[in-house]
Amino acid sequence: MKDNQKTVLVVGGAGYIGAHACKAIAAAGMLPVVYDNLVHGHEEFVQWGPFEQGDILDSDRLDAVFRKHKPDAVMHFAAYAYVGESVEKPDIYYRNNVCGTVNLLDAMLRADVRTIVFSSTCATYGIPDAVPITEETAQVPINPYGASKLMIERILTDYGTAFELDWVALRYFNAAGADPDGEIGEWHVPETHLIPLVLEAASGHRTHVTIFGDDYDTLDGTCVRDYIHVSDLADAHVKALEYLAQGGQSDAFNLGNGIGFSVQEVVEAVEEVTDCKVRITIGPRRPGDPARLISDTRRAREELQWQPQYSDLNGIVSSAWKWHQRDKPCN
Repeated sequence: MKDNQKTVLVVGGAGYIGAHACKAIAAAGMLPVVYDNLVHGHEEFVQWGPFEQGDILDSDRLDAVFRKHKPDAVMHFAAYAYVGESVEKPDIYYRNNVCGTVNLLDAMLRADVRTIVFSSTCATYGIPDAVPITEETAQVPINPYGASKLMIERILTDYGTAFELDWVALRYFNAAGADPDGEIGEWHVPETHLIPLVLEAASGHRTHVTIFGDDYDTLDGTCVRDYIHVSDLADAHVKALEYLAQGGQSDAFNLGNGIGFSVQEVVEAVEEVTDCKVRITIGPRRPGDPARLISDTRRAREELQWQPQYSDLNGIVSSAWKWHQRDKPCN
């Protein structure tokens, strides 16, 4: 490592988005150091820098890692992120997501590290009154997961004021796709994201996919969501670090494509990309599912100088299929 090479501590860097961010960090000439407890992460995804196993609730372990690696900045991805589970087990969500973040921020202050990029979510908005959703849209989360992320945004604001902490919160819409080189991809246990679920059905590893409601006020009756390629999310994190390094003001930014695709359109894209038929069943609407969630990302494009490179749905699905096929060939 060069003496002047910047080091970024990537908390939760063995997970889906965190690992892609590590690759982007390395491509930008910086060293990613992964800190992960491997509850949901995968050590195989740590390919671009050192790995330190530990939990964000472990202050002593955090202090030791900060002393050892002396990072210049932190990227924070470590969170429990299953909406349904957060309703059933709000205690673990507030303890891990909120208390864990406070613990991490305090460790940063002890190490005199004052720059953090935080993985937030569009779930902080809840059910919006109108789309597209801007950063000024009211944040009224409807589940503990979204509430925990909103609390962290407030904590970052207060720490910034009190302790001169520089921060960016990136509110993702629907992360999707996989590394175009096929080195890493989406690997959740259990899997709840639409595109990998439909790919599993296409390849015969799942009998069918359930569409929750086909009577929404959309063109085909199914919910519309904004899918953002994971590599574009990773690029935005590097752009956010550069923005703060150049004196940018602490702020929150939406990350999406600004384009909506319905559940039915995702199924059709998977069938086209894989040339496999997907069996679907129609289930009841899920409580709290809005008909449309589409982002307005002008602030990120203008202030972070960020531009998504993978806005085509078939391209996003193709990158995910490439990863999915490694051990799950089409029947």
